[in-house]
Amino acid sequence: MCHTLAMRVLIVDDEAEPREFLSSVVSSWGHHVEQAGNGEEALLLLDSISVDVILCDLMMPRLDGFEMLHQLRQRQDVPPAILMTAFGSLDKALKTIHELGGFWFLEKPIDVKALELLLRRAAEQSRLGQENQELRRQLSFSGLLGDLIGQTPPMQEVFALIRQVAPTTAAVLITGESGTGKELVARALHSNSRRGGKPFVAINCSAIPESLIESELFGHERGAFTGAVDRRIGAIQAAEGGTLFLDELGEMPIPMQVKLLRVLEDFRFRPLGGKQEYQADVRIVAATNRDPISAIKDGKLREDLFYRLNVFQIQLPPLRDRKEDIPRIVEAMVVNMNRKHGTTVKAWSPAFMDYLLKASWDGNVRELRNVVERAVIIAGEGTLESHHLAPVFRGVPDTRATFPEQSVSTLGVHIGMTIEDGERLLIEATLSHAGNNKSRAAVILGISTKTLHAKLKQYRLTMEETADEESASGAFPTR
Repeated sequence: MCHTLAMRVLIVDDEAEPREFLSSVVSSWGHHVEQAGNGEEALLLLDSISVDVILCDLMMPRLDGFEMLHQLRQRQDVPPAILMTAFGSLDKALKTIHELGGFWFLEKPIDVKALELLLRRAAEQSRLGQENQELRRQLSFSGLLGDLIGQTPPMQEVFALIRQVAPTTAAVLITGESGTGKELVARALHSNSRRGGKPFVAINCSAIPESLIESELFGHERGAFTGAVDRRIGAIQAAEGGTLFLDELGEMPIPMQVKLLRVLEDFRFRPLGGKQEYQADVRIVAATNRDPISAIKDGKLREDLFYRLNVFQIQLPPLRDRKEDIPRIVEAMVVNMNRKHGTTVKAWSPAFMDYLLKASWDGNVRELRNVVERAVIIAGEGTLESHHLAPVFRGVPDTRATFPEQSVSTLGVHIGMTIEDGERLLIEATLSHAGNNKSRAAVILGISTKTLHAKLKQYRLTMEETADEESASGAFPTR
């Protein structure tokens, strides 16, 4: 057999004779073999070595294959596992594969050719996994990691920490000011781990009423409280096998912090109103814009929860400390916003970027996104110019100056005109400038799309019907 990748294979079987036979066969294919007589021995061995694939008997005394893989998954990433099962335990083998991510199963007595094929597939999976990790590593060094962008030293340090902790199951605490991208870090941790194919569930602790947060996290049984007409699973169960991201942890009520601490300690939870406890197979990543030590002193964050979560901390820098990253961030934003709004912006002027580089960015990347999105919508196409930025952002006191100055005189406003007529003319001109795109016109006018629709109805203004009204183009019909 020709191998493209020699692997370290761990064979776990309580029967010595078949274990030795398999060891001899697998070694003859060029793989390095480790042996364990039961699940407990295997776990101890895996504390000191890493393996590429586990060949494990499902039914063993003391600690069977299912429990061994379950415990291994709680501690670290599980390599591909091929389960060996006797007749009659097929259902449990399938359950193990489904719930714990086993690679495949073989019925005893083992078909050597089938084992050879599965090991080849495991080698290919291992190779692809390594190539994927290497590609992600190279992208991160080029300034990209998931949706995070940054080549400055502070962001490269963040990328290095993500690469280091993502493959583990350690709890992570992300800190940083509002708008710095803490959820993007959590998503990068998730996608760069072996849990990447499983759910990522995000909860904003500050956005959920105190009376509902327990149900939101743990779920509830029918009749648990007034209005609980049906059973509902919580975020922990929804994130089974994946990652649960708890944003604004410092806003979580203290009683709930106590219950969350227990989940972190033994990975078990009980739905609200329920009697049965469930196992939680979930990685918890939390974030806060508060200084954790100050939050503890203020009684907003339990000290024991902080230290339980603070196994690994990632501090995100504010945008003002990495302004050199702004051009690359804006480039990515413009691409996404063109796709979102149907615009065709392709560049920006030096004056436009100069404004962005001089701004203080108290709202960080979130504020930058809002500023750029507004400019893209107003420009619609071509090059972003400084007059596409909000006047207040440019330090211009007259917030009505949305168009270049030469366009204002074309509105034909004169003494004796009613406010309604002036407003109608302004709406007409703005819609014409925006190519009849109502969303874009609403942004320019500084009103909501709903308000614009109400104004159009009030003045009985009509538009040509198009297949896609939000990206329509053409002149506004005259009255």
